Amino acid sequence: MLTHIDKNGNATMVDVNDKSISNRIAKAQGEILVTKGILDNIKDQSLKKGDLFTVAKVAGINAAKNTSQLIPLCHQVPLDSIDIEFTVNDRTSTITVSSIVKTSYKTGVEMEALVAVNITLLTIYDMCKAVSKDMEIRKVELIHKSGGKSGHWGSKI
Repeated sequence: MLTHIDKNGNATMVDVNDKSISNRIAKAQGEILVTKGILDNIKDQSLKKGDLFTVAKVAGINAAKNTSQLIPLCHQVPLDSIDIEFTVNDRTSTITVSSIVKTSYKTGVEMEALVAVNITLLTIYDMCKAVSKDMEIRKVELIHKSGGKSGHWGSKI
């Protein structure tokens, strides 16, 4: 059963009024494949747009906070915590971005975690495109969610 479709087949926002508040967590991740030249610029902090990881992290946090403005049927969820982490792999020329979003609310934060990762990756792309446009954003996925009626899904955090 699709939860965002009413009895007449029209799009609708899910009514969470009768749902119980519970602690909810979602973790998403994705990666960007970059060139060696981009990695070198990141390491020696010579990107013209500034501190890559700080700017990208703030962009991801802001994105998670504004998810309901971007995705029409998402609820405005009071977020308790948003954490974004980066892992740089020199061997594969990738930067992995992980987000963990937490709330105590009536609906989950999967979309907020996914939006945070996507916007963080896009910010990395934007900040590095002057060096090279040879980048690929890939493998963006939800890897964990917990809380609510459906409980735990995915890997352990």
